[in-house]
Amino acid sequence: MPLRRISYLALLVLGLLSALSAYYVAQLRFNYNFNDFYPAGDPDLDYYQGYTRRFGNDNDYLLLGLEAPAGQTVFAPGFLARVDSLTRLVRRERHVVAVTSPTTVSNPVVEGLGFFNLPYLHPDEPARRAQDSTLIYRTPGLVGNVFSPDARAVTLVIQTTPDLKKPPGDSLLTTLRSGLAQLHFPEKDYHFAGRAVAQSVFVDRLQWELAVFMSLSVLLVTGLLWFTFRTWWGVVLPLVVVLGAILWGLGVMGACGVSIDLMTALLPVMMFVVGTSDTVHIITRYVAELGYGASKRDALRVTLKESGFGSGLSALTTSLGFFTLMTSTIRPIYNFGLFTGIAVLLAFVLSFTLLPALLLLLKKPQLRVPRQQGHSWDGVLGRLFRQVLARRRLIFLVSGLVIAASIGLATRVRINSALLDDLSKNDPVRLDFAFFEQKFAGVRPFELELKPAGGRDIYDLAVLRQTEQIEGYLQRTYGLRFAASPVTLVKSVRKALNGGGLAEYRLPADSTELARLRSKLKLFRKKPEFSALALPDGTAGRLTGRMADVGSIRADALNDDLRRYLRTSIDSTVLRTRLTGSSNLIDKNNENLTLNMITGMSIDIVMVTIIVLALFRSLRMTVVVLIPNLVPILIVAGVMGLAGVSMKVSTSIIFTIAFGIAVDDTIHFISKLRLTLAHEPNLFKAVRHTYLLAGKAVIVTSLILVGGFSTLLFSSFDGTFYVGLLIGLTLLFGVVAELTLLPLLILFFYKHKPKAILEPQTESVP
Repeated sequence: MPLRRISYLALLVLGLLSALSAYYVAQLRFNYNFNDFYPAGDPDLDYYQGYTRRFGNDNDYLLLGLEAPAGQTVFAPGFLARVDSLTRLVRRERHVVAVTSPTTVSNPVVEGLGFFNLPYLHPDEPARRAQDSTLIYRTPGLVGNVFSPDARAVTLVIQTTPDLKKPPGDSLLTTLRSGLAQLHFPEKDYHFAGRAVAQSVFVDRLQWELAVFMSLSVLLVTGLLWFTFRTWWGVVLPLVVVLGAILWGLGVMGACGVSIDLMTALLPVMMFVVGTSDTVHIITRYVAELGYGASKRDALRVTLKESGFGSGLSALTTSLGFFTLMTSTIRPIYNFGLFTGIAVLLAFVLSFTLLPALLLLLKKPQLRVPRQQGHSWDGVLGRLFRQVLARRRLIFLVSGLVIAASIGLATRVRINSALLDDLSKNDPVRLDFAFFEQKFAGVRPFELELKPAGGRDIYDLAVLRQTEQIEGYLQRTYGLRFAASPVTLVKSVRKALNGGGLAEYRLPADSTELARLRSKLKLFRKKPEFSALALPDGTAGRLTGRMADVGSIRADALNDDLRRYLRTSIDSTVLRTRLTGSSNLIDKNNENLTLNMITGMSIDIVMVTIIVLALFRSLRMTVVVLIPNLVPILIVAGVMGLAGVSMKVSTSIIFTIAFGIAVDDTIHFISKLRLTLAHEPNLFKAVRHTYLLAGKAVIVTSLILVGGFSTLLFSSFDGTFYVGLLIGLTLLFGVVAELTLLPLLILFFYKHKPKAILEPQTESVP
């Protein structure tokens, strides 16, 4: 079959596959599910899921903070009237289960056969304002939860339906903002926090940033390709191939029913810069052959023969760099690694099917400066090669010093994360969350399950006293600013039975008094606040609360101290406890970050070792190849330590990805060296020829990669920003190591100082 007919057939098949991919891409949706960042397969996750079935999620709430007008307190009648109107509006919303508001909190009192809720506030009776405020600020559980300590702000705690998704969550937020505007609350005086807020903001920003990054990447790559090839086809063909790979990769995601989230949103940008590599190597070699006088068909044959093997190996190592992210227990990272790795392989397939077909069908390009004896790049690379040889001792010395300094600085890197790590410190959403930490109990949830032992139930006096002891420790030492448990229920019922006086807010003095209280608890057990803290049969209870987001390092230390306290100070024959909750699960991710990173890097190193051994059957060459690719990783780790950048979920992926991408050019270099050594036995001449042959592609692809990743610096997410910055730096240091350390290491260590090395000046540059 003629080659042109094969090309048309290939384009037809590829077009049909692209149409199928486009169909599945249309099914893709943006999503940000906080629960996806829990460690999949972890026993603590299974336990927490059972816990939520008994007590509900600890993050199904929305906080709405309202500041009083300047010069007023929250007890001003006009302000309270607006708060009450807002409360009634919120209660009518479809996805709102319950609302705790300053105007709805009440003091229960039992009289005779029934109970009454006496409001703490009487907005219509100004004379009672001082009495009301005094009572509120003496009542446990109100200050820091509903009222701020300085009486300048209040909070509406809005309980939402479980696992509220983005569309209804956005609808609720829109309604609340509309109501706030109608009630004349200025934007600067109200603040939102909660999962619905984070979910809404993250998804909207993902959509916007994906469009921005893709636009910037297209402009940047187009400019670099034009600067490199100075022909329209040298720009258009790589873009067609890469966009096809992105379309296919996203199509596979859509077919698997995976949504675009904070991590997978990086796939198009990653592919745009990474997927260009093979096309640049192919077109560079193709243009070189044409420049040396080869026909179009011969140039393409030589290009595919010489580039196919190296490109296949580099696609394998790059995809492995992403596939190793599948060792992560965090689902978004797992999906990002899986589908980006697949997309890299698809880019390789398109580079060696779609690109050759298009090159074959196009007319032979007219090069701007045809040269029979080489290209201008040869002279530049030849001079650079000589400079590297002349300054080899300086290069080795500087490299050694940089490595030593980087290792020292890298030891300062710490694993630390917070709930809103991906937002910058000055982000409006993060500032809103900070408002609740400054004025109220905070936004970090705390959960401790309580299980009575020895045949007791949760309302046993010994169990209640142990629970009260734990509460005291949590508030004094742990940093819990708000806490609620079955102890809260029993104290509240006792207070209600004794006229509602604050002095009666305490546990019963003995079992006889408790027995009388237990008979009255049935009056309250149907109330939501009771079922949220204790199971109806009393077999288990919940100690819940909120605190400041102290970061995972501090939280781990606090949790270790808490577990030690529970082991040594709480009688396990009376009460057993287990720390759980969404925050605990997020913190657990940090325990796996180092292991996942080491596992991923180890897999990458093993695969590169196998490839080099298969090519050269030399352990020395394996070491020679690994050093220039590990040095940039060490330098970037040192940069992180120097700049105080913490290791967290978003930055933990940097090293495995960067190594997998950086080794790409090395694989191309050594595969070309292997081909050259087959007909050039002199190592020096072979290295020099390979340097001239591969140098241009190495520099161009590295510029594209660094430039492409630099577009991520415009992200409003800190994690994305650091991915762009640190991977870009790794690749920048990588190309320097590739053009300096790699040839020197090959010449000096692959063989014992061949004669050609001692007299490099006898070699001329073509």
